[in-house]
Amino acid sequence: MLVKVNGQEVGLPDGSTIKDAIKSTNAPYEKGSVISIIQGTEDFEKHIDKYKLKTSRGSVIIEMVDKAEAHELVKIWKTNYKQFENRRVRWTSSDEVAIGPITTPMEATHDEFFYEEGEVVLSLSGFSSESTHIILIKDNHSSVYGVPANNRGVFARIAGGKRTVLNLEDRDIIKSVEPVVERKSIIKSAAVTDIETPLEDGNQVFTYVMVKPSGESPQSTEHFFSLSENGKIKVDYESNTFAGFYTLEGLKKDPELIGPRKRGTVSIRNHGKGVGRAYIYREDRVSTPSHTVIGTVESGMPLLDIAKNGDEISIKTEPERIMTLSMTQKEAEIYLKERGIEHIREGLQSDDALVVRQEPQYTMDIVKDNKIKTFGIDSDNLIKIKFDEKAPRSVWYFKRVSGLLDAPLGSLKVHFAFPGMKVIMFEGNSKEAKGLVPENNPDKCAYKGEIGITNMSKRHTGIIGVRFEDNDEFGPTGEPFNGTNIIGKIIHGFNSLEKFKEGDVVYVAERKS
Repeated sequence: MLVKVNGQEVGLPDGSTIKDAIKSTNAPYEKGSVISIIQGTEDFEKHIDKYKLKTSRGSVIIEMVDKAEAHELVKIWKTNYKQFENRRVRWTSSDEVAIGPITTPMEATHDEFFYEEGEVVLSLSGFSSESTHIILIKDNHSSVYGVPANNRGVFARIAGGKRTVLNLEDRDIIKSVEPVVERKSIIKSAAVTDIETPLEDGNQVFTYVMVKPSGESPQSTEHFFSLSENGKIKVDYESNTFAGFYTLEGLKKDPELIGPRKRGTVSIRNHGKGVGRAYIYREDRVSTPSHTVIGTVESGMPLLDIAKNGDEISIKTEPERIMTLSMTQKEAEIYLKERGIEHIREGLQSDDALVVRQEPQYTMDIVKDNKIKTFGIDSDNLIKIKFDEKAPRSVWYFKRVSGLLDAPLGSLKVHFAFPGMKVIMFEGNSKEAKGLVPENNPDKCAYKGEIGITNMSKRHTGIIGVRFEDNDEFGPTGEPFNGTNIIGKIIHGFNSLEKFKEGDVVYVAERKS
């Protein structure tokens, strides 16, 4: 049997499953992700009601007429539309543009009918089925076009590109005719997560979504890379208009490229309610200053169209994210060489030095210059933290101000460190800390190595601290226990902390196991 996997046609033995199709085509897929199965090309295309005619002057969009008397005409169009490719504009007038000819099984009448601007007609020139044309009506008029009796030959209306229609001349060519796939075209497809699901001849399978960043919004694009760093994104909201991905909601990025949000556009909300959310559009929407456009979906829209709340979608980007943080200098060298990127070592340059900073910071800037600097430190100086799930708001705040929300390594600037005080404090962000309600307060003792944050009950909200010895009276930021939120414990690099002084930068990472 023949099936299509992400647009690639492949022959499989009868009884093959999605798993077999993935293996045969080496299709990208992450375990547990949703997969779209469309029953077949014929079933798929019967739900499509718009087509794009790409001409040497521009594109024209025509939309099928949803009337019972036009159904036979629409069926003839859907069966034969590919024949209009590479055909010329046969003639133009102030009233119409004619494209063709092709051969169809239609029969013509000799009746005269009235036509309105924007209608699209199937016409048999000379009343011959071997001379079938489509007529694009430019102005209201009456004419004998040799049309079938059904609906005056009208099977569609011009939905876009009217200016192109007015500019077409008899030397212009129809370069291609393609169906315009909208969500309503494929919503009857099946969404499955079981890769043992059997396939049938003619099935179309979509296993992943490919996103192509434009390069004009490097900061927001990096935000999207963080959202999909494990090869999957989770749908948190879906409507007819878009699918929303809210994992990094609250993480604000500066506005960058503002533009129209067409079907397949990927955007990041840059301010207002829901800042940090990502969206992929199922339908066209106009531009708005609150949305930064980062790129478009290159393939896999049928998968996005059927995804529901809670579904996970396998995703790839082209280019992929370039991230060297947490690698050694040697690992970074190998990684970058494979991608053809010039590598310059800075800071500690030994092979086993840990990369804690890269310049440029953003993938799209790296790709543009094809060059990167990596800054290394002694791995013993990296502070690894085991976070406490009892303080979710405070942990999110810490990750936000340190940069751990969207990178494998973060950093903090030392605010206070004095020999003999047995405590070190780091700068916070009072604006971000406004919502730090008391959570996970110390009980009888603030233990050495614990990380604490001053909550909103005290004046210096958001300050971060660590004690070098136990204290049964004050927390790591010098506040009483009721003003202190404990977010976790240092499990690597603790002995290095006492050597840091005010103004130094300390690099941190999460210990997940």
